[in-house]
Amino acid sequence: MKIRILSLAFILLFAVAAYSQPYSIQQYLNIRSAAAPTMSPDGREMAYITNVTGTSQVWAMLLPSGKPRQLTNYDDNVSFVKWLGDGSGIIFGKAKGGDENTQFYWMKPDGTGVKALTDSPTVRHNFGEVSNDGRVIYYASNRRNRTFFDVYSMDIQTGVENLLFQHDGNNNIAAVNNDGSKIIVSRDRIELSLDNDLYLINTKTGKEQLLTPHKGSTQYGGVSFLPDGKSLVLGSNEGREFFTLANLRLKNAANSGDWSDANRELRFIDGVTNDASGITMADSPSSIAFATNREGFSELWLQPIETDGKPLITFFTGKLQKIMLPGQGVVSGMTIDRGESKLAFSFSSSKSSGEIWIYDLKYKTLKQATNSDQAGIDPKSFVAPELIKYTSFDGREIPAWYYPPQGVEYRRKKNNSGRVFAFSKVIGVVGSQRLSAYKVPVIVSVHGGPEGQERPGFNPLYQYYLSRGYAVLATNVRGSTGYGKTYTHLDDVEKREDSVKDLAFAAEWLKAKGGADPKRIAVMGGSYGGYMTMAAITLYPELWAAAVNTVGIVNWETFLTNTSGYRRRQREVEYGRLDRDLVADFLDKHLK
Repeated sequence: MKIRILSLAFILLFAVAAYSQPYSIQQYLNIRSAAAPTMSPDGREMAYITNVTGTSQVWAMLLPSGKPRQLTNYDDNVSFVKWLGDGSGIIFGKAKGGDENTQFYWMKPDGTGVKALTDSPTVRHNFGEVSNDGRVIYYASNRRNRTFFDVYSMDIQTGVENLLFQHDGNNNIAAVNNDGSKIIVSRDRIELSLDNDLYLINTKTGKEQLLTPHKGSTQYGGVSFLPDGKSLVLGSNEGREFFTLANLRLKNAANSGDWSDANRELRFIDGVTNDASGITMADSPSSIAFATNREGFSELWLQPIETDGKPLITFFTGKLQKIMLPGQGVVSGMTIDRGESKLAFSFSSSKSSGEIWIYDLKYKTLKQATNSDQAGIDPKSFVAPELIKYTSFDGREIPAWYYPPQGVEYRRKKNNSGRVFAFSKVIGVVGSQRLSAYKVPVIVSVHGGPEGQERPGFNPLYQYYLSRGYAVLATNVRGSTGYGKTYTHLDDVEKREDSVKDLAFAAEWLKAKGGADPKRIAVMGGSYGGYMTMAAITLYPELWAAAVNTVGIVNWETFLTNTSGYRRRQREVEYGRLDRDLVADFLDKHLK
């Protein structure tokens, strides 16, 4: 069977003519969104990032429903924005031509007076935190060596930069205490993927204390100091499958400088069994906000906390409060204003391109703050997916999102082997129309990462394909995140081809139960998903009618040899190290 490896533009020509409609591919690509909210200290204004002009830029508005105004206007995309704690200005970052070497900038709240804080085009800067008084920023940079990231601070007014911590590794700022005397640094381990440690660093003496000794792949993140400096709020999957909310605290708080193994403990919140993300709180918090990932859908929570005059934080698990979202979708970019009156976040779903919502913490009301342009497309035409699970070669269930196409009717029925999708379309002329069974063309989509997850957020390309009569099966093959760390590590190094087998079994499920035309199943993916696409058509060419590889990896040796030093170090723990004979033999045997 011949497989056509097609460009994205070319595959769109293979649309089903019967489902033509007025919306063009350009309209779908012009759908806009808003994300990454950050609020002024008094909670009256919000800055955020939107691509309404074609590139991602900083805009601002008065809350709750002021007129948006544009603050930046560059050819390059803005990658982050942060309001300073004293309200005097806004920090943002952008990289030239998408080269990922982010530089930092400061501007007044009205967008004027822009000045560059960093100007090293060949150096990457990873933003971390801003001091409470708005005078200092904290970040990591690979200036010393392009393979390693050291930790720095900078006085915003003078531009003076201080090296706070140097180590040959991937180090990033995780948290800063109130007076800047202590920082938490996250350092990646180099033997396993998705494995890091937290270090407490005294910024005056440089002394470091490992806070998270552990065995096996374990993640720690979403870290914040509590106001007393004797407790940390964070997320972790230490000793468990999922990344959940936890509290790292001193056992004897009388000695706030003793963070030794014997004087600290890690406690997890009860009642949360899915991955947590976006852990955020105000400077003097009465509650913590976080989202959980329930099989791809976000759930939003508030966890009340109380110190009650004591030196240690106390969790009241019985008061865990769920915030009702505007629908089923994905939450990101959560932030609480300093006065703890508002929680802002971005929400995206299969039917919403991504908007910022404001939750009033006092009155418990939710309001949409932004309204992005939909390029003349009726949102009612957007299609929501169904979560399905299919069985792979070893009996493991693989989750995926199945989007039925527009223009056909479908029903689900059950037989002895589970759910089956049956499609039909209207045929005949007006007055003598009838439904006829119909097998649909399907595009199997593979996400990048590989430590990523296909979630039911908005995807304009999916919606275009659906409008043209294609179905889309968006897979989460083994190696994906969101289903526990055991599942995530099922594709490591020599097990990589097992995830490709999952794609083959996805095609078989489509033919047996997905109502697919067996001669019209395509596979596509970008970056690592592009590698998966190439592997799928190489190992299982008989299953695919076409394939689209977007900036995908086609040779592991050349990729690891030529990629950036820091990226090679990160990726070798997932794909295998070139300087190890076992891995080199595996690469030579299977992947060249």
